[in-house]
Amino acid sequence: MLRECRSLTLVVLSLAAALGASCGAVRAFDPNAGVTKESGPFALFKFGFSAYKNGRKDEAIEAYRYAAEKGHTASRWALANMYADGDGVTENDLEAFKIYSEIAENGVEPGSQDTGYFVNALISLAGYYRRGIPDTPVSADLSQARQLYFQAASTFGVAEAQFQLAKMLLSGDGGSVNVQQAKKWLNRARKKGHAGAMGVFGNVIFQEGQTVRGLAYMTAALDQCSPKDRQWLQPMQEQAFSLATESDRRVAINMSHAIRPGEAD
Repeated sequence: MLRECRSLTLVVLSLAAALGASCGAVRAFDPNAGVTKESGPFALFKFGFSAYKNGRKDEAIEAYRYAAEKGHTASRWALANMYADGDGVTENDLEAFKIYSEIAENGVEPGSQDTGYFVNALISLAGYYRRGIPDTPVSADLSQARQLYFQAASTFGVAEAQFQLAKMLLSGDGGSVNVQQAKKWLNRARKKGHAGAMGVFGNVIFQEGQTVRGLAYMTAALDQCSPKDRQWLQPMQEQAFSLATESDRRVAINMSHAIRPGEAD
């Protein structure tokens, strides 16, 4: 799964739960505690969030399910993530896909506090359509994946969606190859601090003949990326490094030190 975009949504989730923190901790589905399956969706969500943080994931799942049935978007999102990750429940990508689909189909009002959950659902669905879900009716649909990434990238400006859309534009997955459009999206994502986008952007312009600048971006991306991204960024940077002249390498390394996350040209 694509999990990089969840961090912002987790902040929203935490803030939403914190609104009810002054009411005190609640325990189990005990009528004396004031929370039952008949409680309002936000009360159930708060209970589920508290239970999850305290390691009572079975209670969290139960609470989220009741709240989700009552249309609570944050609870649906949390429940979908637990199914997608096998977190406290048996991993079930099809169930996660169904819940993400419900969130996406319901849409979101401009400025809504549910925007983060909606955007995460779009990106998660794009990931599922990109690879399909084995042994289920959900087959790979690269065109649909590309459309979902485009929606998240253009309407909401999400760097991860811009990065994934750019990679599909470069490879021609789900449509035609468009290097110029890919560069545009990579550029936008790298300016938001996306190290992967910075590295791929550098590789593209390196291939186009901008040896020093391209190698500088790849080197800066390698210095700033996560350990997971290093696995694919490092071989890409090392290959470019081996093709550059000694003089170009020195200049590129010096230039890379001045490149900061989210910094425009």
